Amino acid sequence: MQLLKRVWLPLVIVVVVAVAAFAVDRVRGVFASDPPLVTPVEFANDPEPFDPKVVTYEIFGPEGAAVDVNYVDLQGEPQRVDGAVLPWSITLQTMEPSAAANIVAQGKTSFLGCRVLVDGELKDERSTSGTNVQTFCIVKSA
Repeated sequence: MQLLKRVWLPLVIVVVVAVAAFAVDRVRGVFASDPPLVTPVEFANDPEPFDPKVVTYEIFGPEGAAVDVNYVDLQGEPQRVDGAVLPWSITLQTMEPSAAANIVAQGKTSFLGCRVLVDGELKDERSTSGTNVQTFCIVKSA
């Protein structure tokens, strides 16, 4: 009798929890409740892979002149080329849907210009004349 006095309450709790779990399971089955939502690894709305995006930076001016070029690569990292001989260009490629293109050039020339082409299409072109000129081209969304 002493043992029954000690375990009757935990025994009732276990029975109540078991009956409640069984009732919830049966109610879910009766009302045709959907199973828990499982998110798939690949979503139906994922965009199709893009064709490679080709970005070309060009710096132009007096042929053979040396200039310093700073540009942002397609991963967003700044790059620097000291003493680049004109005309200078670099072509970069990415599979991302968009990229930001930015180039700055300066040198001890009387004329300096830049171009940014995206997939062969001119997106920005600027030129500057003067002494020790600097020019820049920016494409916010290539």
